[in-house]
Amino acid sequence: MPSRIKSPQQLIAESGADLEGHGLKRTMGLFQLVCFGIGAIVGTGIFVGLSDSVSEAGPAVVISFVLAAITCVFTAFSFAELGGAIPVSGSSYSFAYASLGERTAFLVGWCLLLEYGVSVSAVAVGWSQYLNELLDSLTGWQLPASLSAGPADGGVINVPAVVVILMAATLLVRGVRESARATAAMAVLKIGILIVFCAIGFSAFEAGNLSPFATHGMGGITAGASVAFFSYIGFDAITTAGEEVKDPRRNIPIAILICIGLVTLLYCSVALAAIGALGAEAVADQPAALSVVVDQVTGSSIGGGVIAFGAVVAIASVVLAVMYGQTRILLSMSRDGLVPRVFERVSPKSATPVANTWIVAAVFAVPAAFASLDVVVNLTTIGTLAIMAVVNLAVLVLRRREPGLRRSFRVPLYPASPILGIGFCLYLIWGTGWSTWVQFAVFLVVGALVYAFYGRRHSRLVTAPGDAAVPGSPGA
Repeated sequence: MPSRIKSPQQLIAESGADLEGHGLKRTMGLFQLVCFGIGAIVGTGIFVGLSDSVSEAGPAVVISFVLAAITCVFTAFSFAELGGAIPVSGSSYSFAYASLGERTAFLVGWCLLLEYGVSVSAVAVGWSQYLNELLDSLTGWQLPASLSAGPADGGVINVPAVVVILMAATLLVRGVRESARATAAMAVLKIGILIVFCAIGFSAFEAGNLSPFATHGMGGITAGASVAFFSYIGFDAITTAGEEVKDPRRNIPIAILICIGLVTLLYCSVALAAIGALGAEAVADQPAALSVVVDQVTGSSIGGGVIAFGAVVAIASVVLAVMYGQTRILLSMSRDGLVPRVFERVSPKSATPVANTWIVAAVFAVPAAFASLDVVVNLTTIGTLAIMAVVNLAVLVLRRREPGLRRSFRVPLYPASPILGIGFCLYLIWGTGWSTWVQFAVFLVVGALVYAFYGRRHSRLVTAPGDAAVPGSPGA
């Protein structure tokens, strides 16, 4: 049975082409888009997740970050080409729809719901930890465990995690211009704080702390890269702004490449500074590793308080940016009829999907308040890697099927670049382990059933009798 495929031209036309899209307004410039990307990437992965990567790889965690970055670079090239060619809110979901068909697109959207949902909830929990760290540094007082942790972590409800999600939702429904300004301010602040951290860490750098370098061999580096990859999740959110960016064909590719380069430099510098100052053993398994490093190097809790403040700001910006991406993915899926229509309604006053945003906030707040998300982090990672493999494949398919498509950016070294991107994604998927593969297979089966019983029946794609391909598409 032929796949239901939407051509890139149809996707662009339905979204409002290169004008205002589906009630959304183009208000973000290149600087704001770069800050939005940094806001989506730089957060829990470095402020909280660094210790997990160090636990796996030891001092060689720098290589793990580079390996994860290489995977992202090849995929970033593909996102940049497709984001410039198909500037719509659907991101990888829309790219899959235009190349591999509706079934694959729905499963990509299904994986995006997991990626963004777990990311926001996990990031909100990390925000709660750093908020307590900041309160302790400023006042010597912390929120009681019953109100700052879920039942799995010895508490009752994680109130701060819920609060940061609701604050992000409130800002998002006010308008994209306000959200972009807030994200830009927070991005500049957290980059400044990370630069200060690097200066403090390198002032106490000892080369001996890097020996032995590859503590757990290549297996540890690969495992560390799989964990570190979670730190890079979010750069794909840049393409979800396709209908709200000025000159998206130019600005989306540039913003993606700037973000990946800058974030990789930051992550490697921070990891090297932290391990060089105290050693891998002191950094591993420390949920607030950066604060610990600064406290011990400076001999004062003031520096750690500054880092905690930076983490509070950084993680809040991740919640804001990733929630934004999730709402735009759902808007695109709703526009196609694959999820309920409530998600596509845009307020004429604020030009934002208000109901969509509050539903997303409510759903994300529940696991953030009560659940332990450690068990699904690997599932999120493998889902994201699968999405990125699909995006690389989409470039190969569309280059062959749509050679005349207007592309403002082309991946270098084609076809080697997207093929290598697929290869690196599969390599990191291999490193997640068989238990994660089983979980992911079950997750995809559930998604396929949801598509079969809801998405396929409600799809708005115009098809010929018998579910033939769309007129004008390759299968027609």
